[in-house]
Amino acid sequence: MTDFARYPSLVGRTAFVSGGATGLGAEFVTQLAAQGARVAFVDVDTDAGSALAASIVERGDPAPLFLPVDVTDVGALQRAIVEASDRLGPITVLVNNAANDTRRPVDEIDVAGWDAGIAVNVRHQFFAAQAVREQMKGAGGGSIINLGSISAHIDLVELPVYITAKAGIEGLTRTLAREFGPDGIRVNCVIPGWVMTPRQLENWVGDPERAKILAAQSVPELLYPADVARMVLWLAADDSRLCTGQKWVVDGGWM
Repeated sequence: MTDFARYPSLVGRTAFVSGGATGLGAEFVTQLAAQGARVAFVDVDTDAGSALAASIVERGDPAPLFLPVDVTDVGALQRAIVEASDRLGPITVLVNNAANDTRRPVDEIDVAGWDAGIAVNVRHQFFAAQAVREQMKGAGGGSIINLGSISAHIDLVELPVYITAKAGIEGLTRTLAREFGPDGIRVNCVIPGWVMTPRQLENWVGDPERAKILAAQSVPELLYPADVARMVLWLAADDSRLCTGQKWVVDGGWM
């Protein structure tokens, strides 16, 4: 069994994860807690969020704080960030993870659908970063990790709003890194490949898709949430203290 790194700088640090109840987000919450961080997370899936928090406590790691929040409600998201810092201490790690990659043909997308897709996939990342900036500055610095996607770089279809948003996150990362750098705040973008989350396996990944993935990657192994989480941990920790404004690709060598 492989032994992976532990990061002393994450012990006792407060982290906030959006979309943390399932999929990649749940892995981020779980692994941050396993490192000894105080983790708050938000999600619209109340049952999954509560179950995840309970499972982490049962395992013996620090109890995370789950707050049921829809990230498209920016006011509610920013209030949750304030509540999390009041209860756990200043947030010095922000993982902007929440997203929705439901497929939809181009001809079926109207203005409301476009705006909703932008809201759930990129808008909240900016406003969460805005909300944590003063906390991080006061704490002497912090790490903001934005989740992009390989979809902005490969040949997927029926995802025009999602892909537009994910491409925009790369630009958002670059500009916020410049804006926040003088405050000691690092901003990076993690770009996962096609990750085998339960949602992907249930809805979009069958044998043909697996074959496509393995043929496209340099390393022919399927990606799982833990593979991405280990990159997030490194970016959250002080080990990456002068890494900012960058794209960190975890895709088995597809791009």
